[in-house]
Amino acid sequence: MAFQLLLALFSCVLLLPQPAFGITRHYTLEIKMQNVTRLCHTKSLVSVNGQFPGPKLIAREGDQLLIKVVNQVSNNISIHWHGIRQLRSGWADGPAYITQCPIQTGQSYVYNYTIVGQRGTLWYHAHISWLRSTVYGPLIILPKRGVPYPFAKPHKEVPMIFGEWFNADPEAIIRQATQTGGGPNVSDAYTINGLPGPLYNCSAKDTFRLRVKPGKTYLLRLINAALNDELFFSIANHTVTVVEADAIYVKPFETDTILIAPGQTTNVLLKTKSSYPSASFFMTARPYVTGQGTFDNSTVAGILEYEPPKQTKDAHSRTSIKNLQLFKPILPALNDTNFATKFSNKLRSLNSKNFPANVPLNVDRKFFFTVGLGTNPCNHKNNQTCQGPTNTTMFAASISNISFIMPTKALLQSHYSGQSHGVYSPKFPWSPIVPFNYTGTPPNNTMVSNGTNLMVLPYNTSVELVMQDTSILGAESHPLHLHGFNFFVVGQGFGNFDPNKDPKNFNLVDPIERNTIGVPSGGWAAIRFLADNPGVWFMHCHLEVHTSWGLRMAWLVLDGDKPDQKLLPPPADLPKC
Repeated sequence: MAFQLLLALFSCVLLLPQPAFGITRHYTLEIKMQNVTRLCHTKSLVSVNGQFPGPKLIAREGDQLLIKVVNQVSNNISIHWHGIRQLRSGWADGPAYITQCPIQTGQSYVYNYTIVGQRGTLWYHAHISWLRSTVYGPLIILPKRGVPYPFAKPHKEVPMIFGEWFNADPEAIIRQATQTGGGPNVSDAYTINGLPGPLYNCSAKDTFRLRVKPGKTYLLRLINAALNDELFFSIANHTVTVVEADAIYVKPFETDTILIAPGQTTNVLLKTKSSYPSASFFMTARPYVTGQGTFDNSTVAGILEYEPPKQTKDAHSRTSIKNLQLFKPILPALNDTNFATKFSNKLRSLNSKNFPANVPLNVDRKFFFTVGLGTNPCNHKNNQTCQGPTNTTMFAASISNISFIMPTKALLQSHYSGQSHGVYSPKFPWSPIVPFNYTGTPPNNTMVSNGTNLMVLPYNTSVELVMQDTSILGAESHPLHLHGFNFFVVGQGFGNFDPNKDPKNFNLVDPIERNTIGVPSGGWAAIRFLADNPGVWFMHCHLEVHTSWGLRMAWLVLDGDKPDQKLLPPPADLPKC
């Protein structure tokens, strides 16, 4: 009788819905030098497993990832898993001197984290100096098994990662710029999956080709890994449907062009033509430019090729692809802020039953930060004249006029061990100490202050942050990335933020949720997030030149009271400084 009762209970348990547990996935990434040739120029670059870009990493929502990074180059290295929440696992976030000391030559470190409540296109990249120019790759998170996309399953999925190619060593470029105080030299080409394409000299053979069948739907996973440029992207004679941004499903909309900032990802559905078009189509990207500095004014092109019908395949294989008509898309003007604004305003969270937009409706703390450029005085120790805005100043950048000085000890380790004295200040200002007309005539004094300042938040604080661009040394769009969190973009606008009028127009229903937002040139963006992730979280401009100049800061989120609200202990192999 007891056995029969036990059997009946066991049968009932089997009938209950079973949780979709993730699996543990092991990856090894070897950081090694590799000879690569582009634009008829061969150089030895820092690569992942000898590949440029690095290999595609695939996981599912709920999986635990154990990624061993082995440093076989002379540079120090660290890897950031861009967009991963890292709930209680801040030791695996990756920014050098923020959450960890870098991995030194000959050493290794296992990044150990679980993907909680996330699915979509993210990516990984080096997070020290300018090494991410070549150390990057896609991180694809599939939904849990049995959970469909909120759109029809595509015929095929294709990662397309935009980058920049430098004939010179990017480390030498930023080193020289830091010494002279001037702007760094720009890249020699943009790339799609590491390939510049046929619009550059000596590059026709290095072209990304996407082979498609008529009447099919393809999911293109677009990632902007470029160092310093927002990009327009378009496919000739085709429209795409945007379905995801920064690994968050959005309300689908059609467009012939997308805008994607460094650090951002965008998933689009490409529905191919119903019949073989007897033509090929350029897929091109070029920069959206708002600043006054020099930039790489060139265009990367891939080619969309249709698979010919079976009866013409043999004949077609003998016919050069060059004989097919090749259509080119028309991209917006380089400075088309009007398009950028309209595109940004179309992005809305899906906000469905399964994928709700949990916007914080009540705010505990409101912050107002300025983001922009500035100056530091020349280093007079060497009787140096500078190549900055004047011959006595160097370019700098700041948040609320504080240009962030990178510490020599990791901030998270210093906080966790209670040894933060002299490493950082826990007093980041809630608003600029000296207010001014932020987008009007710039002040005469453009000097920044310098420091390692953190904003401290109690666990579970709901935050509203307004980021205001300034006109100092020219207004410019700044793609701001926040580690450890997604945030909701509840408002954007031009000119100076008005705290009395602008919040009345905030979207608190279905705002886009993301991890990187382009603060409009000469304008502002308002975001909200819940500080439910204990640790130290970097926030910085994803234009690498601005990060190098100091447009960065960090948030320190304290532990909560409950055991599952506390930062996990550091791993035994955490690198030492």
